Amino acid sequence: MLFNSLKFLFFFPTVCFLYYLTPHRYRWLLLLVASYYFYMCWEVSYVFLILITTIITYLTGIGMGRAIKQNTKRMLLILCLTTNLLILFIFKYFNFFNDTLRSLFDSLNLTYNIPALNLLLPVGISFYTFQSLSYAIDVYNGRKKPETHFGIFAVYVAFFPQLVAGPIERSTKLLPQFYKKIPFDYANVTNGLRQMGWGFFKKIVIADRLAILVDQVYNTPSGYTGIPLIVASYFFAFQIYCDFSGYSDIAIGAARVLGIDLSKNFNYPYFATNIMDFWRRWHITLTSWFRDYLYIPLGGNRVSWQRWSMNIIIVFFLSGLWHGAYWTFVIWGTLHGLFILATRVMQNRNRSTERFIPKNTATLRHALSIIVTFHIVTLLWVFFRANTIQDAFYILANLLNFNHLAGNTWQIMHDTSAYFGMNLYELLIALFSICFLVSVEFLNYRFGALQKLLAQPVALRWAYYYLVTFLIVVFGQFSINSFIYFQF
Repeated sequence: MLFNSLKFLFFFPTVCFLYYLTPHRYRWLLLLVASYYFYMCWEVSYVFLILITTIITYLTGIGMGRAIKQNTKRMLLILCLTTNLLILFIFKYFNFFNDTLRSLFDSLNLTYNIPALNLLLPVGISFYTFQSLSYAIDVYNGRKKPETHFGIFAVYVAFFPQLVAGPIERSTKLLPQFYKKIPFDYANVTNGLRQMGWGFFKKIVIADRLAILVDQVYNTPSGYTGIPLIVASYFFAFQIYCDFSGYSDIAIGAARVLGIDLSKNFNYPYFATNIMDFWRRWHITLTSWFRDYLYIPLGGNRVSWQRWSMNIIIVFFLSGLWHGAYWTFVIWGTLHGLFILATRVMQNRNRSTERFIPKNTATLRHALSIIVTFHIVTLLWVFFRANTIQDAFYILANLLNFNHLAGNTWQIMHDTSAYFGMNLYELLIALFSICFLVSVEFLNYRFGALQKLLAQPVALRWAYYYLVTFLIVVFGQFSINSFIYFQF
């Protein structure tokens, strides 16, 4: 079930209505039924994968809590990690590695007869698998007592607002909330609905409209050079941000309506001043997951420069692979790791020369850092969006090839649909929506506009709500498009 579907428009209010009518001790059952129904709307059979993950993680967690010997706890943790990662590997990565080995054997003129698996990738499998793994590791390390209520633990794994695309919640934060007696709270409901509305605006008005141009250009990049490739690349930077952060806003807002607090997943990532800062702001729950459960166990920054560099590359290589079983994602993640290494080198160099830089240029340097970082991120998004590595290199090689403009400028201006997949009116709406987004987020980032708005009289607040609703209804792209991160 998609958030941007009519089915969800009826499903969510119904769940909320029943939730606040249901006695507290039975709410977990309502949430579990609602979450499993929500997931089964995609594929009924794959709900058994969630159930298997839930049962294995629950039982091994109970076992670790009761184990006296450390070796027993370690064996149970290994069993949990191995089983869950094996399920993830079979459904998401087997064909990727199998095809890679087949290509390697073919290049060596060797026979390779292992067939591909004809399996549909379960929606959200990377998210609920990582959420389950974090629980098991926390229980093993003593940060979380084993959950004894199987039903509530099952809700933790499958909680429908964040089931298929996060945020990736920690058990230490989410599980205790299912035990709280949550009364109906008008502020929670209004705050949640407001955040959901902003998420719907980003998804329906911006992301889905930008997708029209991005899909046309990126699905057949060899037919374009120069301006169409540049516009499509900029548009994709905003498409993926609005698509994914829009989902997160809807998920966090929906949970807040139910009185449940989910983790913040985005913090104005396109205002980052370097790549390290970008990853503190983008998909925060995934970044913190890799930090706590991989980067720090590898030694973090408490090791030599050479070892630290290797740790960064390993983390971002696996981060790219987490996003998808394609080499384009692996290259994308690894390049981010390399840019983080370069950022650290430049920071060390800048510290030694900072005393020679005039202080009155700080604002200018800050603005330039944001601009440069945004363009690095946008260029790296090319690998993320391109269908193949060959397409990615073609796009990068032809971004500044303007030969197509010779004698065609007038035609391009009067027939944008032939070049961009949308007419001039639709293109202007797309550009206006990006400008509106950037303006609102800048005002909120720089001046705390949202908090100031909430302090205004009711009439002014509702004028803003009506404006956003009006923009969604009038300028929304209402063809039902899935969220990009559902494929991960």
